[in-house]
Amino acid sequence: MTARIVDVLVPVALDQTYSYRVPAGLALAPGDVVSVPLGARGDTMGVVWAENANPDPRLHNRMKDVSAKLDVPPLKAELRQFIDWMAGYTLAARGTVLRMALRMGEHLGPGRERVGVRLAGPPPQRMTPARLRALQLFSDGMLRSKAEAAQEAGVSAGVIDGLIDEGTLETVVLPPEKVAQPPDPDFRKPDFVLTQLAAADALRTTVAQGGYTVTLLDGVTGSGKTAVYFEGVAENIRRQRQSLILMPEIALTAQFLDRFVERFGTRPAEWHSQLTPRMRARTWAAVAANEVQVVVGARSALFLPYADLGLIIVDEEHDPAYKQEDGAHYHARDMAVVRGRAAKIPVVLASATPSVESEVNARRGRYKRIHLPERFGGQMMPSIEAIDMRREGPPRGRFISPRLAEAVQIALERKEQALLFLNRRGYAPLTLCRACGFRLQCPNCDAWLVDHRFKRRLVCHHCGFNMPPPAQCPNCHASESFAAVGPGVERLEQEAAELFAGARILVLSSDLVESIERLRSELDDVAQGRFDIVVGTQLVAKGHHFPKLNLVGIVDADLGLGNGDPRAAERTFQLLHQVVGRAGREEGQGVGLLQTHQPEHPVMKALISGDRGAFYSSEIALREATSYPPFGRLAGMVISADDRHVAEAYGRALVACAPKDDAVRVLGPAEAPIAVVRGRHRFRLLVKSPRAFDLSGYLREWLAATPKTKGSLKLDVDVDPQSFF
Repeated sequence: MTARIVDVLVPVALDQTYSYRVPAGLALAPGDVVSVPLGARGDTMGVVWAENANPDPRLHNRMKDVSAKLDVPPLKAELRQFIDWMAGYTLAARGTVLRMALRMGEHLGPGRERVGVRLAGPPPQRMTPARLRALQLFSDGMLRSKAEAAQEAGVSAGVIDGLIDEGTLETVVLPPEKVAQPPDPDFRKPDFVLTQLAAADALRTTVAQGGYTVTLLDGVTGSGKTAVYFEGVAENIRRQRQSLILMPEIALTAQFLDRFVERFGTRPAEWHSQLTPRMRARTWAAVAANEVQVVVGARSALFLPYADLGLIIVDEEHDPAYKQEDGAHYHARDMAVVRGRAAKIPVVLASATPSVESEVNARRGRYKRIHLPERFGGQMMPSIEAIDMRREGPPRGRFISPRLAEAVQIALERKEQALLFLNRRGYAPLTLCRACGFRLQCPNCDAWLVDHRFKRRLVCHHCGFNMPPPAQCPNCHASESFAAVGPGVERLEQEAAELFAGARILVLSSDLVESIERLRSELDDVAQGRFDIVVGTQLVAKGHHFPKLNLVGIVDADLGLGNGDPRAAERTFQLLHQVVGRAGREEGQGVGLLQTHQPEHPVMKALISGDRGAFYSSEIALREATSYPPFGRLAGMVISADDRHVAEAYGRALVACAPKDDAVRVLGPAEAPIAVVRGRHRFRLLVKSPRAFDLSGYLREWLAATPKTKGSLKLDVDVDPQSFF
């Protein structure tokens, strides 16, 4: 009898499956996780992808056997279909995408045994005060761990061990601790106003009806979007299905988790980069075994093997952090929509400033829209004013204008908080020699070194190179001649400390975040009023609620504009709108002050007038006229090599191989805006096509005819790029 053959996909950077014989008596089906021999790697984890009904008989004797079937829940057809689709669309190898779905590491299997202690027999023959205290504790019949019992009774662990030895106490193996307790959909129902109630009812209906739909939950900052989509989650819990709430990783704050506990009585399962390996494995297994009902996670949570996924929510759907820029290039928001379609379930995209893509889809009826036009509790939206830096700029060497400084002082006198926002990390973006003009540059990248005074290092934000500030200029050898040029948040903190003596100031910046737990603690300190002034980067824009914050000062509102990025206007509008939206959420009138050199810019005018619709209409019209996304398709191709001429020559050869098609424009090769990163020279191509064109198929055909990269050459393909550097 001919042996069964199965095709197995392994989680390495390969697009193909490998065929293996199934040993007699081993029951295997597509989706099963197996161990297979793979060349010099030895036994490797893989997934049975398909039955091979027509194997080549000539290869039969050269095939190896599947080593074992692993005791792991199989990957469902819906997840395998999603992996295949995503790999085809992004041009990533299927094995690379599979690796993201098998991120449970090597820590699966039974955990450390938990042992409890309880009262079981007669009192000991010899009684001591310590033993008496322990027995009084256990008289309630409760199970406790040894450590808990010793601490509660105020005795040593040896006292507990002695009572166990005498048979007075007994040990009992406890069931494994759950990753997350079941949330209660009726634990504490919210007190909604009419607009929120209507939105929550619409979302509950969408979840109850099931099937694939996409809904844009579009509400102003502070309108209660989270509370509304929690009602969709509650409905999904009642139907005993799993929910995924995606968030930008740094936004997984204690505030959000506290709100979840307040609504559902327990914390959700978490999935992000700072989980311990053991917790990562336990969470993966619990999700696959349907032991977890709600997962709150960063973009990689999209690839977990849900047993019965019924709802996906993408919070802050516009956030650039949803784009994975290395490995498999994908946008988690877009892939969430794809996974929702594969699983035939509702997807909810929530934002106060939707992406242009989502706004267009809602305007054209592809997505449903639920709109929340007012803040919760009747609070007014912040009033926004421009400070024209051409006429009202600060004194030389300062960055806070007199009008902004006066507003901060008034806020402090009122016992309110102020936020000074500058989206630039460190102390200063540039350090130069006053004697000769020499600028300190990264030796590996085409970038200046950023002065980080808190760490006393000069740092490259592209490759991570860092060094202490030199005592002498390397060019002219002048001593103590270096000057910091331009502000970062650390310099702003120094200026604020000089202007507002005695104010309690906190700097919130991603390079200062030691852990998510530390960030959660600092954000809680702000919410509790333990700081008067917050100096922050875009870290503070992500949905935080600070009750005492009524003033937001944008120190450089022009920073994101004019950098050649087609999405510069959209991103600047979204970021500044979100930051100003931190003000006036609970008491008093929020105020936003924008320091700008171009108050007549469409972004500034839209922010000041509060006319969000007009901004989107003009931005959409511009995109449509130029056939930029979502009205056209883009793909970026970056060629890099140790040698500049090698990279440029390969770029030209690549263009020469491009299939001829009148629908496609190939721009470049041109030197990338950041021409050298980590010692590698970079050239870019931009490929542009109509929206309905199969750009992924075109690129696949192109790459098949392209000379293979050799040596240090590398080609990176990014379908639907978000970055153009």
